[in-house]
Amino acid sequence: MTALALAGSPLWYASRAGGTLALVLLTATVVLGIASGGRAAPRRVGRFEIGLLHRNLSLLTLVFLVVHVVTAVLDPFVHLGWAVTVLPFTASYRPLWLGLGAVALDLLLAVLVTSAVRRRLGVRRWKAVHWLAYAAWPFALFHGAGTGTDTRLSLQLWLYAGCLAAVVASVWWRLAKAGPGRVVGRLVAALTATAVPLVLGAFLAAGPLQPGWSQRAAATAMLLGGGR
Repeated sequence: MTALALAGSPLWYASRAGGTLALVLLTATVVLGIASGGRAAPRRVGRFEIGLLHRNLSLLTLVFLVVHVVTAVLDPFVHLGWAVTVLPFTASYRPLWLGLGAVALDLLLAVLVTSAVRRRLGVRRWKAVHWLAYAAWPFALFHGAGTGTDTRLSLQLWLYAGCLAAVVASVWWRLAKAGPGRVVGRLVAALTATAVPLVLGAFLAAGPLQPGWSQRAAATAMLLGGGR
């Protein structure tokens, strides 16, 4: 294994930075969308301002997501190829965790495309697809934790914990402000908000936090790539 592979190439750093920023911005977008919806919407700020901020955060998320994807594909260490970015679970390098990232990307692309034709699609159909953005967030979180070779770093762990705490808190805030009705939906939201931290914690303890996790994946990638 070369020193460059161990230390990480400039493209690797760019990919990780882009992915991390995309996750933070996606988290902010999801938190804003959850906390400001329904009866939880703030009264001192107009819905237009909230909607504008929500849209700008979404666009910034896509910008850094593009940086993350492009630099990851161009990085010669793993040789991912463009197809694996949109076809989940087809990569030779960490197929499960890269597949989760592809799922998150596909969901966000679906939201982007339907937003462009929102008037033709209709409000109800657009809203149904728009919920996919919320579903993309846990996929993106697990993708980052499972793929990143820097997951064991304290700063990265705190970042994941902060993103997780922000989304879970916004869900419980929305549930606390919700009126009567939609019992099934509220129950699903509560169970999901409880399950995601537990599953992520168990995964981190059994996987990325174990010694040699990233080295084993890197060694596998080199073997599959013919010893590069």
